[in-house]
Amino acid sequence: MNIIYGIDLLGTMVFAISGAMAANRQGIDVFGATFMGFVTAIGGGSLRDVFLNIRPVWVEDGNYLIAIFIGVFISIVANRHLYNWAKTLTLFDAIGIGFFTVVGTQKSLDYGSSNIAAIMFGMFSAAMGGVIRDTLMNETPLILRKEIYASACLSGALLFVILEYFGLSRGWNAFISASFVVAVRLISVKYNLSLPTVSPVEDKKS
Repeated sequence: MNIIYGIDLLGTMVFAISGAMAANRQGIDVFGATFMGFVTAIGGGSLRDVFLNIRPVWVEDGNYLIAIFIGVFISIVANRHLYNWAKTLTLFDAIGIGFFTVVGTQKSLDYGSSNIAAIMFGMFSAAMGGVIRDTLMNETPLILRKEIYASACLSGALLFVILEYFGLSRGWNAFISASFVVAVRLISVKYNLSLPTVSPVEDKKS
């Protein structure tokens, strides 16, 4: 099993935990938690694959569904412990976007995308699962909040492309780039960092 495939499975499981925990937090039943885990885990990757004109990998590889069910099971059995460990889901979300950024970028490069497009697809793969989760939970998606989220994915994808250009092995590249995304996301949350915003124009009525 190659390193990228293993990271993809692990990221799928982590995002399934994140989605199911969001459902558990709202008191949704087990079926609803499983559904939330599923759409969170496969949402971004499936949309990426559609744009790349390929069949989503989970359709043909049952290991992804197993990873999702394992993640949902963990979220249900260890819900209280997980909640105490990561009350805002930030930890699992950060790990998930780190893994999916790397997988999305690498897969896009393998299917002939330009470097710029691969960076965008890396961000898209990582962020869209959380967008779908938050939308279904009637919450403002993290990507639209004043937080460093999608930009962390973009920076990690850019790092992956740069290290790929210089010939670093895929395994080390994946580890370094995913860790960079996770670190940027967690540090930004810890210190409440955000990108600058453009002040809205006041509508002066005469």
